[in-house]
Amino acid sequence: MNHQRLIRILEEVQRGVMTPQSAAQRLETLPFEDLDFAKIDHHRSLRRGYPEVVYGAGKTAEQMIDIAESLLRQNAPVLITRLAPEKWEKMQSHLPALTYSEIARCASAPASGDPLPYPGHSIVCAAGTSDLPVSEEAAITLETMGHTVNRITDIGVAGLHRLLSYLEPLRAADVIVAVAGMEGALPSVIAGLVDCPVIGVPTSVGYGTAFGGVTPLLSMLNSCATGVTVVNIDNGFGAGYAAGLMLRRIARSTRG
Repeated sequence: MNHQRLIRILEEVQRGVMTPQSAAQRLETLPFEDLDFAKIDHHRSLRRGYPEVVYGAGKTAEQMIDIAESLLRQNAPVLITRLAPEKWEKMQSHLPALTYSEIARCASAPASGDPLPYPGHSIVCAAGTSDLPVSEEAAITLETMGHTVNRITDIGVAGLHRLLSYLEPLRAADVIVAVAGMEGALPSVIAGLVDCPVIGVPTSVGYGTAFGGVTPLLSMLNSCATGVTVVNIDNGFGAGYAAGLMLRRIARSTRG
């Protein structure tokens, strides 16, 4: 059905019944591949700049294999987040193109024949080692979408001198993802030192009154330094995706 609709649109353009502009608007919603349990949106990259990403929690290994294979047939990059190790064990022989990160619980593969990475300099930093699962999810998201990432680990405000030792690369960045639990102060401190967007990611790391990430979330939302954008608790993927969109705009302006 989707193929027939595509042919009909192209024929109407050929006959002059439809303008190329109207056809482009129609094509923005086509096509998707119906797998019964999922409808794979192969034109998401046309609308959003990046293809569909698979949220692994709640899906069976068999479902994720079928979805990943659908994306690979389109030469699209593949990213599966929140993928439990026991499910990956069932999947890896079917998806040799994918690489699994146990710490981030992500499986990923770049697009087939991907061009060189986009211009733009991104940094993903983690306040503490316990924040690494979330920060690595953000970094892998950026890399899967074609961006280079500089990772900085364990620069939380409990030892501010550690952060200050990275001041030069932080000030050279075009976008920074700052991941922190506990009181969540890192994004605000970084934002007071740099002139680029800072994306704060609160994590559920912390003792009792961290309230599973609510305390760092509220701290980041109340950042004294300006220019801090905040995503949901433990949402490294969302932060990486947002940073990728910013870098893509930089690439567009650079290429004219």
